[in-house]
Formats: sequence, C-alpha cells, structure tokens
Amino acid sequence: MFSLPNTALAQDRAGELLEELAASESAAQAERLEKALYMEWSKSGSAAMDLLLKRGRDALEVNETDAAIGHLTALTDHAPQFAEGWHALALAYYQVEMFGPAMDALEHVLALNPVHFGALRGVAAIHDQLGNDALAYEAYAKVLELRPFDEEVTGALERLAGKVQGISI
Repeated sequence: MFSLPNTALAQDRAGELLEELAASESAAQAERLEKALYMEWSKSGSAAMDLLLKRGRDALEVNETDAAIGHLTALTDHAPQFAEGWHALALAYYQVEMFGPAMDALEHVLALNPVHFGALRGVAAIHDQLGNDALAYEAYAKVLELRPFDEEVTGALERLAGKVQGISI
C-alpha cells in the first residue's frame, strides 16, 4: 500500500477555493475557481501516482477506456486515500456504462471528499439515468450549492422538480 504525505495545506487551499466558489458572482469567476480546485484535488503528493492519474485521464480523452481503467485501478490500489483517483476511475466506468462500479468509485470519492461536486454530479447523473428521480434531485441540489453556475444541473433540477415535488416549473 502506498502512503500519501500529509496534505493539510492542500486541503486548506481547497477549502478556501470552495468557499470562494460558493460565493462566486459570475460564471467566469466560478469556472476559474473550479479549475483551480481541480488542480488542488489532483495533487496526490506522489509523482508516480500523479503519472498514473495523467495516463488514465489521457486514455479517457481518446476513448481508450480499457487502458484508462487499468491505469486508474492501479492508482486506486496504490493510493486508496487519493479521492481524485477514484473520481477519474468513476468517469472511466461511467463512459462504458458500468454504473455499478462507477457508483462504487463515486462512493469512495465522497467518503474521502464529501464536497467533491464532480462526484456528486456523477451520482446525480447515474440516479437520473436509472430513474431514481428523488435521489438525482437531491444530489443535483447539493451540486448547485457548491457550484452555483452549472446550467446543466439547473436544467436537470427544473426537469425533475415536477416529478419530485409534485409541481410543475
């Protein structure tokens, strides 16, 4: 098992960025903060683990999901406390519609980082696709609290509101 160094400083920075994101006043500001936050979350503290994350993400970008899953599984095996590794693995599973393994990986992310809006959005999307409207709505609402300028999430909430709340918007 691989042990990551103390990342308290990175967590402090991520906390600051999350607060700024929740209070952002424009989509452009929110986008800038989100990018900075993902950069913080992507720091494993190990060059080898960072390389596995990069290789996995690169493979995903060119739709080589088998390779991506291989790299990202190795990453999560060696650095199980690295939430962003689990998030990338969830994306790979989601890309090939393996929703069970994707949800399992997302649960790992949220256990390690309960405010990971990307993971929450993934949970919402899976529940939405499976017809679990109330669970999808709840997860989308949490995403919007953390990430106020997500038009797709706002649209999903509006679409699901009638089904979940019994009213039409």
